[in-house]
Amino acid sequence: MSDPKKTSLHAQHAELGASFTDFGGWDMPLKYGSELAEHKAVRATAGLFDLSHMGEVWVEGPDAATFLNTALAGNMAVMKVGKAKYSVICNEAGGIIDDLITYRRGDEKFLVVPNAGNAPVVAAALAERAAGFDVTVTDASAETSLIAVQGPAAVAILHEVVEESAKALVSDMSYYAADETTVAGIDILLARTGYTGEDGFELYVPNAQAPELWAALMAAGANHGLIPAGLACRDSLRLEAGMPLYGNELSLEGNPFEANLGPIVSFKKEENFVGREALEAIKAEGAKRVLVGLKGLGRRAGRGGYPVMKDGVQVGVVTSGQPSPTLGYPVAMAYVEPAFAEIGTALDIDLRGKPEAFEVVALPFYTRAK
Repeated sequence: MSDPKKTSLHAQHAELGASFTDFGGWDMPLKYGSELAEHKAVRATAGLFDLSHMGEVWVEGPDAATFLNTALAGNMAVMKVGKAKYSVICNEAGGIIDDLITYRRGDEKFLVVPNAGNAPVVAAALAERAAGFDVTVTDASAETSLIAVQGPAAVAILHEVVEESAKALVSDMSYYAADETTVAGIDILLARTGYTGEDGFELYVPNAQAPELWAALMAAGANHGLIPAGLACRDSLRLEAGMPLYGNELSLEGNPFEANLGPIVSFKKEENFVGREALEAIKAEGAKRVLVGLKGLGRRAGRGGYPVMKDGVQVGVVTSGQPSPTLGYPVAMAYVEPAFAEIGTALDIDLRGKPEAFEVVALPFYTRAK
């Protein structure tokens, strides 16, 4: 096994006293102090995340939109310049290689952002699928850092570090949109996206300028309650927001329809995208399992891999679960047989031989006040 890779901000995390963990082949900060405090800061004020383990793949050329409509399950061609779209890249069987965000940066220019562990696989798949198209696929993951400011104070913090003329761009930017701007004198791509269920921004920057940008954001956030936040609270935040995690809710063995991602699969577009035939059949047959939210009626939490039971018979399995710091009770996402997916259904999670009562509830568990 090779040593995990380090982001350009590794020294900053070490200086802040971070505990590190291997995630997707990267040595990433798990937490800096209390993961509960970091979670609560993102919900109440703001957290600063290093997401430089994520991938960045540029797709450029006259056929860029048509190519992406062939490579991905979503309809990228209808996206306007300056907007972003959530999608999946599938194999021929309809299995999910990864879920990803694509930004349209020009008529013939897109940025595809895959997850950390899947970034090399996605870049290779896009390069392979580009054969016959007038496009260039460039994997810029190794040269690009990504920093996220997430929480209610995100706009106020960015207003501290952008020029007066750019303040309106920050506050008026719509969700799932992006634009180039300058932050603390550094040219970046600013996107109003995130993985926490809160308002916030993600900042794409060349590696060499990442430490300077991190320091500027930390300083700007000092009076706004900003603290550095690690992967532990990122996981609890995204679970509360009902957002799937690849390797938990999403996998090659699964498909978009069972994961409630059917609406992002476009059968209206003309292109015969990879996995289309298989996904059409899956949709016609109906999902054999369904991803649901589970609310704990007691205090004990279910964890990934724990069986979901009905009257002593297993009807599903937990994909993610833990106590919700915001809501004060255990929550979980699980795949269950369709007959047990209706909201209000009483189920048990088998906690090492002891049944714990849960009920099916609507996702997400938590929605921020607008």
